[in-house]
Amino acid sequence: MEAPRTDVSRVVSLVPSLTEAVAHTAPGLLVGATDWCTHPEGLEVARVGGTKNPDTARIATLAPDLVLANEEENRPADLAELRRAGLRVLVTEIRCLDQGFRELERALVDGCGLPRPAWLDDAQAAWRDARDRWDRVRPLRAIVPIWRKPWMVLGRDTFAGDVLAALGVEHVHAAHPERYPRFPLAELVAEDADVVVLPDEPYRFTATDGPECFPQPAALVSGRHLTWYGPSLTEAPAVLDAALREALGRR
Repeated sequence: MEAPRTDVSRVVSLVPSLTEAVAHTAPGLLVGATDWCTHPEGLEVARVGGTKNPDTARIATLAPDLVLANEEENRPADLAELRRAGLRVLVTEIRCLDQGFRELERALVDGCGLPRPAWLDDAQAAWRDARDRWDRVRPLRAIVPIWRKPWMVLGRDTFAGDVLAALGVEHVHAAHPERYPRFPLAELVAEDADVVVLPDEPYRFTATDGPECFPQPAALVSGRHLTWYGPSLTEAPAVLDAALREALGRR
């Protein structure tokens, strides 16, 4: 782990989750973010394109002390171009909750030179409680589509999959060799599952777009609470658990 920096006053984030984390912790630090960075609401910073197609020249003109990125969300070629422009780039790798907490601390404390935020402690405590509560019950089996046309689902080694596991939800395709495999709908419908978990991102599943395709009850969940690593992790256990209980008729 690199030594904490004390000279960071301008940050560009290429990851919506990290954008929210920085803006929530030190609002004046962020000078640029992607077009997909929607939280916190009302964020007023320079927009630098998408996560997969950032305007690297625009980022360079902002003269950031640090660019925050993620190995899954951002392309290596873009990050290499930013480094060639003389910019410092910190790349996170987040495939599970515990790694997420470590990487958030690395980005905020070691990368940005900030004190460890209280919300990060609160988030870890919330997930410890969630794991303790669900350790004693039989895991639910779930299909977790993330796209349709074609149908894609959560596979192996994903942050969202680990989030669900901490809530006592075992997704059916967790052992698939691909991280986001594609399946014909007929194969998904035939799976032995207790529930279908339908997030509102990256595909926006709704009450009228998705549940009608499956015989199992459908839990419509917040994609931000299922897939983002940041301040939303504090309330995510309660929000996701409530959606699952509603879908299964538990009060």
